[in-house]
Amino acid sequence: MRASRLLTMLMLLQTRGRMSAQALADEVEVSVRTVYRDADELSAAGVPIYAERGRAGGFQLLDGWRTKLTGLTPEEAQAMFLTGLPGPAAELGLGEAMAAAQLKLITALPADWREDARRVSSRFHLDPAGWYRGADRADRLPAVARAVWSERRLRLTYESWSGVVARTVDPLGLVLKAGAWYLIAAVEGGARTYRVSNILELEATEEAFTRPADFDLAAFWTASTARFEAKLHRDEAVVRLSGRGFRILRQEAAAAVVEALDRAETPADEDGWRKVTLPIESVEHAAGQFGRLGAEVEVLFPLALRERMTEAVRRLAALYGA
Repeated sequence: MRASRLLTMLMLLQTRGRMSAQALADEVEVSVRTVYRDADELSAAGVPIYAERGRAGGFQLLDGWRTKLTGLTPEEAQAMFLTGLPGPAAELGLGEAMAAAQLKLITALPADWREDARRVSSRFHLDPAGWYRGADRADRLPAVARAVWSERRLRLTYESWSGVVARTVDPLGLVLKAGAWYLIAAVEGGARTYRVSNILELEATEEAFTRPADFDLAAFWTASTARFEAKLHRDEAVVRLSGRGFRILRQEAAAAVVEALDRAETPADEDGWRKVTLPIESVEHAAGQFGRLGAEVEVLFPLALRERMTEAVRRLAALYGA
């Protein structure tokens, strides 16, 4: 544990430069007193670490000093091979680079770790696309990725729900969600999300932009998806679900619906049916969703949704009545 902590401190100082004792303590989850003690141990081991006092002070390594230690444990080396998704890397134009990096990592590992690392990619496969659908087309993705990396503005023609629009954007990051790539870009003073497959035309400019220092891609995506789901599910429906309908809906529905199913407290009746309240986007969308369950669901409320389901049943009866 202590050796791992010392390596972590060493890597932090090597990658980030000067850090205060409090910042180091927060990163490695120890007290400031322990940080000072660990710094003394690193120094005693020959690591050129020194401290500067004052408001802008902190610990840092001697300029130009680097360690060749990777600090990898066997489990961390295996995780590196598990996270290297060949499909997304190829879509980004990094397939060959990823293969070369993995080869170099294999070569650098101790001999008794190499087979374990190779075994990971042969026994675990990550498929980011959802069921019953393929991944989005990604022909424009490499150009978008280069603009993200080089911080160059993009001019794009984009097909949204409301129509086709033209935008000049500052590309901040890319997110892969269930087989679909999304560009997060700054435009008109705020960050917006664009589905890459909906980009009709794309022009990479030579105009540079300054990426906001405080922009956190993961935090933005988490917050924006939560807002999106909350905005979608504005209404509620009360339904009765058979045991089979309950299982099917839980496997195929959106996260908000699954959460409502998991929170349902009404016990099943003697026939296995349960009464639950579920969030819905709209009457029309819910009618299509519940229609796929057939006779495994009965809508009780709202009446507009129940009437829509009744009308769908009448039409089906008329179609198959002959």
